[in-house]
Amino acid sequence: MQNIGIIGAMEEEIALLQQKAFITDTEEFIGLTFYKGTLYNKKIVLVKSGIGKVNAALCVQVLIDRFGVDCVINVGVAGAIYKQLSIGDIVISKDTVQHDMDTSVFGDPIGIIPRMKESYFKADKTLIELAEKCSMSLKSKANVFLGRVASGDQFISTPQGKQKIWQTVQGYCAEMEGAAIAHACYLNQIPFVIIRSISDDAEDKAHIAYEQFVKIAAENSSELLEKMIEIMP
Repeated sequence: MQNIGIIGAMEEEIALLQQKAFITDTEEFIGLTFYKGTLYNKKIVLVKSGIGKVNAALCVQVLIDRFGVDCVINVGVAGAIYKQLSIGDIVISKDTVQHDMDTSVFGDPIGIIPRMKESYFKADKTLIELAEKCSMSLKSKANVFLGRVASGDQFISTPQGKQKIWQTVQGYCAEMEGAAIAHACYLNQIPFVIIRSISDDAEDKAHIAYEQFVKIAAENSSELLEKMIEIMP
C-alpha cells in the first residue's frame, strides 16, 4: 500500500485532514508531531512542518527516512502573484523555485541555485494529473490553475515585491515552503506536488486579507487533497 506524506506548515492547513483521517499513532521527532493513520484506506503520515524553507526541508527528510513515504503532497495557502488569481483559487504546482535565491552578483538569474543541476523542481506528472482531475468536482467551485509555485522566507506584502517575483521567476503564487519540499523530494527521487489556495493578493494589505481568508483558503486546498487521496489507486 502506498504511504503518502502530507505536509502543512500551519495548524489551519492540516486541521481538516487531521479530523477526517483515522489516526492510529503519533510520533514526536525533531520537535514535530507526525500523525500516522489512514484516509480513505490509504496510509498517510500527516505533519505540521512549521513555517519556512528549512523547517519544510527537514520535515521531508524525516518523512522519507523515518516513515518511508512514497510521495509527498504539500497543502496550504499562498499569496497571489499571477494577476488572474482571486481569493480561494487554487494553484497546482507544475514546478517550484526559490524566489529569494539570489547570486545575481555573479551573473546568475534570480532563483538559480549555484552548482546544482536543477533549480526549478518539476512536480510529479501523475500527481498533477490526479489533482487536475479532482479539481473538476470541488464543492468550493474554486478556479484552479497549473503554474509555478515561488517560495521564500518572506511574507510578500508590497506591489514591488509581487512584481519582482513575477518578473524574475514567473511564480503564480508566493509562499514559504513549497520549493524546499520540492528540492528535498528531488534529491531523494520522491514524487511530489504542491497545492496552494490563495489567501491574499500579496500587496499592501495582504496581512489583513490573510487573517480574514486563511481558513477558507486552507479548506479549499484540503478539499482537493482529500479528493485526490480518495481516488488514488
